[in-house]
Amino acid sequence: MEEMDHLARGAVAARLPAQDLGRARRFYSEKLGLEPVDERPGGLLYRCGGVEFVLFQSAGVSPGTFTQMAWQVDDIEGVVAVLRRRGVVFEVVDLPGLRTGEDGIAEVEGHYPSKGARGERAAWFRDSEGNLLGVGEPVPL
Repeated sequence: MEEMDHLARGAVAARLPAQDLGRARRFYSEKLGLEPVDERPGGLLYRCGGVEFVLFQSAGVSPGTFTQMAWQVDDIEGVVAVLRRRGVVFEVVDLPGLRTGEDGIAEVEGHYPSKGARGERAAWFRDSEGNLLGVGEPVPL
């Protein structure tokens, strides 16, 4: 075994800070329809599509200036519509080469994580703790 194999073989999971874990739990439940699969003092573990992420109690604040975590979905319009009905507010993005349309969805050319695609359609929102989250749908080649 190579010395650096350990990371390549290890599981990866996102860690998102939460100043108020109770508030974050309510947001993820009520707005996103997600419930933790495990909880410990100071942390909540979620599982989506076989991948895990954690919300952890933190005194730090997320800068919210970049996407910290995103879901790949098959129907971005449908997901955005459902989340809006649940009270999720989507970000308006107006940057050179990246602009959300009236539907809150942007076309992102050649962007990862879409694989086997020419890019993705994406939308972003903040959770109750200021973490910037996204949803994206691959645009087929």
